[in-house]
Amino acid sequence: MTVPSLPVPYTRRRSRLADRLVPERLRAKARHLKANLGEMGVDPFGYDPEVVQYTALPLAWLYERYFRCITKGLENVPDGRVLLVGNHSGQLPFDAMMVATAMILERDPPRIVRSMVEKWVPRLPWVSVFFARVGQIVGTPDNCRRLLELDEAILVFPEGVRGISKTFDRRYRLERFGTGFMRLALETHTPIVPVAIVGAEEQAPSLHNLKSLAKLLGIPAFPVTPTFPLLGPAGLIPLPTRYRIYFGEPMMFEGEGDEEDEVVRGFVAQVQSRLQSMIELGLRERRGVFR
Repeated sequence: MTVPSLPVPYTRRRSRLADRLVPERLRAKARHLKANLGEMGVDPFGYDPEVVQYTALPLAWLYERYFRCITKGLENVPDGRVLLVGNHSGQLPFDAMMVATAMILERDPPRIVRSMVEKWVPRLPWVSVFFARVGQIVGTPDNCRRLLELDEAILVFPEGVRGISKTFDRRYRLERFGTGFMRLALETHTPIVPVAIVGAEEQAPSLHNLKSLAKLLGIPAFPVTPTFPLLGPAGLIPLPTRYRIYFGEPMMFEGEGDEEDEVVRGFVAQVQSRLQSMIELGLRERRGVFR
């Protein structure tokens, strides 16, 4: 996905504004993230740490104040290439945002997380350019392979749309995993770190999915929640549930990526089982949805 570079005058105005609005701790994180990008300050996909420091300001507030995230196991995320494999829920991708924010705010050194977004996202005006600036790319195997070869951290949700649009009665029960992430992990010899997210299921509980309307609008799902579409756009605001994020120990699998489907599905089942166990641990540890 080609993203035009930002003109120099805009970059300078942005830097002056950052001096006044962005706390030093976030600017220090951005400087670290930018250190390996060379003179251009962006990577071939359009990722720009200076834009990240702007988005980190509201995301840090969401992470620390709104969702009051409790994160455990960040020491399990290795340097170098890694696939972060998480459970997906909550209608809107606040879960992905909080995982990425944890990797910037709480990991030392910080790491940018490259999420694999759905293929329909680039059709949204402005969104595709913004996503590229903050490191997110369309989830094609080729994009993921190229980033892993660059030793990046990739966040994937193997449940796909099935996870983010499931109804409340299926909360915290993993949907069927795709196998693409495992073939890429085998091909590139990449460790897999399971990431369990507890709290997102209750931020916007889906009562029903209007599939026919979603198809008409060209979107993957149209959830009906207690507040949406009744309250219009305001109904998209998530409830301030408390997030618990668990990064598990790395899992390595031997292979080349061209194994029989049965073998690959067996590996995927091991990851799904580990992730489900971590989710259940998180549910046992929490004292309540908002605590």
